[in-house]
Amino acid sequence: MVTLSAIFTPNQPPEQIIPVAAAAEAAGMAHLWVWEDCFKESGIAAATAMLATTSRLTVGIGLLPVPLRNVALTAMELATVSRLFPGRLMPGIGHGVLSWMGQVGARAESPLTLLREYTTALYALLHGETVTTRGRYVSLDDVTLDWPPAVPPPLLVGGVKPRTVALAGELADGVIISSGPSPDEIRATAAHFRASRPDDAAAGDIVVFTRASADSPACDIAAKVSEFAAAGATHVAVNADEDDADLERFVALLAGEVGPLVRSS
Repeated sequence: MVTLSAIFTPNQPPEQIIPVAAAAEAAGMAHLWVWEDCFKESGIAAATAMLATTSRLTVGIGLLPVPLRNVALTAMELATVSRLFPGRLMPGIGHGVLSWMGQVGARAESPLTLLREYTTALYALLHGETVTTRGRYVSLDDVTLDWPPAVPPPLLVGGVKPRTVALAGELADGVIISSGPSPDEIRATAAHFRASRPDDAAAGDIVVFTRASADSPACDIAAKVSEFAAAGATHVAVNADEDDADLERFVALLAGEVGPLVRSS
């Protein structure tokens, strides 16, 4: 069964975070997603606020741009949030928008190399390992988290191109497809991701981000979600059109009207 969720996009002001999270939980939604755009809201801060003001909601972050953050700091932040709210965080990391990375002086010459080194180190740190590495971009010397997560969060990687999807399959717990994909693209990405999994690894998560209008008929949104699920998506996260500021109404639509149609299909 696919998990249906909403996305709180950073074009909404931070003061809307808490009422939207409360509305999502009150409507019975199990997951809510945030993402981090330059130069808007911190994904980790937004996720923490949502978790702190709800009791059941799982919050996903997609994506944290790795060029912006030292991997040890990201591990410390995610470990802290995971210990405070065990089993309720799903962080995702990615290349970041290259033009934004250039604006802050963090653009990598080889984004894929950076993502590989970063994902490897972050996964190990979150699982309580001691990491020493001398990579092109990531350098750690005998680093261990004092407070690793009691329940390590699933680590997701954003990607649509084959080499990034293969990296996600090899090194992470799931892949986030965030570019408005078609069902055929989802099917191909899911197959490529799972073909890259180690033999002893779980199947992993295929998270798809898509867009819908709050004025769309619930049956139309449900049909799209079901089509994505049939193509291999395990999670479908929906964000409202940018001119729709009433996210409380939107999450109520998804949870109260779209969700039952998806479950019955």
